Amino acid sequence: MDVSIIGSGYVGTTAAACLADHGHDVVNVDIDEDIVASINDGESPVHEPGLPELIAEHAGGRLRATTDYDAVLDTDVTVIAVGTPSRGDGSIDTSVVEAATRSLGETLAQKDESHLVVMKSTVVPGTTDELVASTLTDAGGLTVGEDVHLAVNPEFLQMGSAVENFQQPHKIVLGTQADDEWALDTLHELFEPIVDEADPAVVETGLREAEMIKYANNAFLASKVSLINDIGNICKEFDVDAYEVADAIGLDDRIGDRFLRSGLGWGGSCFPKDVAAIIAAAKSQGYEPPLLEAAVEVNDLQPQRLLDILASHVDLNGARIAVLGLAFKPGTDDIRGTRAIPVIEGLCDRGADVVAYDPVAVDNVREQYPALDIEYADSAAEALRDADGCAVVTAWDEFAALSDEFDDMASPVVVDGRHVIERRDGLTYEGLTW
Repeated sequence: MDVSIIGSGYVGTTAAACLADHGHDVVNVDIDEDIVASINDGESPVHEPGLPELIAEHAGGRLRATTDYDAVLDTDVTVIAVGTPSRGDGSIDTSVVEAATRSLGETLAQKDESHLVVMKSTVVPGTTDELVASTLTDAGGLTVGEDVHLAVNPEFLQMGSAVENFQQPHKIVLGTQADDEWALDTLHELFEPIVDEADPAVVETGLREAEMIKYANNAFLASKVSLINDIGNICKEFDVDAYEVADAIGLDDRIGDRFLRSGLGWGGSCFPKDVAAIIAAAKSQGYEPPLLEAAVEVNDLQPQRLLDILASHVDLNGARIAVLGLAFKPGTDDIRGTRAIPVIEGLCDRGADVVAYDPVAVDNVREQYPALDIEYADSAAEALRDADGCAVVTAWDEFAALSDEFDDMASPVVVDGRHVIERRDGLTYEGLTW
């Protein structure tokens, strides 16, 4: 098929490269000329394992990028994959979705054949059949269900494994308007190569249900992490290893063993934003969601618990503290929602001198948090040298391999927020929940 994708962030670029890899001709449409040039040069604009190879392979062939919306006229399907950032109250800002949809509507007014518009951006229920539909009509005079058809296909990508998640999905959700068989058939054709190869569950549902499935998915997973962290905090008070407890309860198929790694909590671009958005959406309808609010509260308290444990071993005022890890998770340079920032800010508030290291995310922290008065190291060994204490924030494999480097600390005290460091003689070691 001929596919256009509006937006070239993590989701849009990953979707474009993977769809091209499955035989579709794909064009990315983005307002950022540097991102467009990067894709056309065969270079990935985002750090994601496996993505640079796919872009290098297909750029100039089945994959290209442009700033010109007219490119959608030569395609059968347009996927909207732009950002929906959080407002101050937690609700999503749909201004970029609206702007993209308006440009799309103005362009599609020139087309005679029916066109499928697929919402892949994470939006609250009602956005596609209300905001998107009305914007397409206002901008291009398009009749929904005739000139243009609507669909929702939420993404379930994890940073660090986005390519694998797209190509080997557990499920594909196809949301369409009732009785819109053309839209549903077109979606099936779009994903047929992936379904044939990976055999995922395929969910056919409505537009609003598809929008809600994304939020429900992330809210459930975030709550599961907060619950195991709450249990882990209790375990710590009783000198119980929360990981041994988690291994046992994970054997119950009603619980499962995934997302039971207690520690510093969740971050990233999805969980914080999506949980805040569905809480705000619920409140806008007059419902207070107490469990989801509690999940956020537990998550927000985990960095403070790490600091309290570290302070029980080290006088933080004037101490040199190494922070290992800045990305919100290993395998990515994404620092959105990272637990490193509240840890670092808490250390600075307590008078510590912070030296931080991450294998890929240092430049992002420098750029996005220029006011942080900290030192950046070129290696974990450099960060640990002469440090009075260490906080492990991200579970990079290279941190698990550290050993003799701890001998160079002025005071070998390590508080591990991710269960990656092994206990050893001569090291004062504390796990956050074990």
